[in-house]
Amino acid sequence: MQSPPVLTERVPPHAFFLVSAVFHYLGPSFAVLLFVRLEPTGVAWLRIATAGAAFALWRRPWRRLAMLSSDDRMVIAGLGLVLAAMNIVFYQAIARLPLATVGAIEFAGPIAIAAWGTRTMRNLVALALATAGVIALTEVRLAAQPVGYLFAFANCGLFMLYILLGHRIAASAPAVSGIDRLALAMLVATVAALPVGLQQALPAFTDAPLMVAAVGVGISSSVIPYVCDQLAMRRLPRASFALLLSLLPASAAVIGFLVLRQAPSLPDMVGILLVVAGVGLHRAEATGAARSKPGPAAATFAESAIELRRG
Repeated sequence: MQSPPVLTERVPPHAFFLVSAVFHYLGPSFAVLLFVRLEPTGVAWLRIATAGAAFALWRRPWRRLAMLSSDDRMVIAGLGLVLAAMNIVFYQAIARLPLATVGAIEFAGPIAIAAWGTRTMRNLVALALATAGVIALTEVRLAAQPVGYLFAFANCGLFMLYILLGHRIAASAPAVSGIDRLALAMLVATVAALPVGLQQALPAFTDAPLMVAAVGVGISSSVIPYVCDQLAMRRLPRASFALLLSLLPASAAVIGFLVLRQAPSLPDMVGILLVVAGVGLHRAEATGAARSKPGPAAATFAESAIELRRG
């Protein structure tokens, strides 16, 4: 007699992704409100440190270190460095540009990953719709904010690496869970960002309400979406997960309007509809349990892509 599936197996993987999509920008929108009290890099470090502390208390991941190979440790260290840099440049970008614009640019990398894995005509059309939506959502004003766009595109490249390394972790051997590996990566990120973020975060250590707000940003920005990403990645094919990420610019536009009063323009609204249409049209490449998880193919793709980036 088979035991009943655990709760995370009963919940559809798309539900985990939707939770991640909301919190991916809800936390940063609250962070923007803190920029009047703290520098963006300080808020970014508090976000990373909060997530690292939460994962440490919850998982105590250092107990699993002896079970990891040297290659596994290198991947985790790499993910930690990527998380540290990605958070810092993302916060610098949203300090200068609307949240929806940064979100649209952020998606340019993941859509390239989706294109790599998409093989059916239906998915190609869906990808084309999503691409058109991202273009419509992005109002490029390089002359007005060149530094903001520099940070936004740097964040895009780092987000690609996050997805590739995240799939490496999600597809690894089950002796150490993906969430434990992510917890170790967050501890690495906390230490890596310390030299550039701690000094700018110091005012929060003498202001209890400010610290509570920063901790809330860290939990909603990092812990919730990153855990949900891992739970979704574990049961979705790589191309499906990457294309579903097209929801993120739409999520950024909606949350930017609700929290920051950044009203979307007509091109923004058109872009949101195109993105949603692409997501609705998208279908997994095949059905069946064999294709429902990323498996070794995802790791192979990630290894190849990272090697190309090194060259």
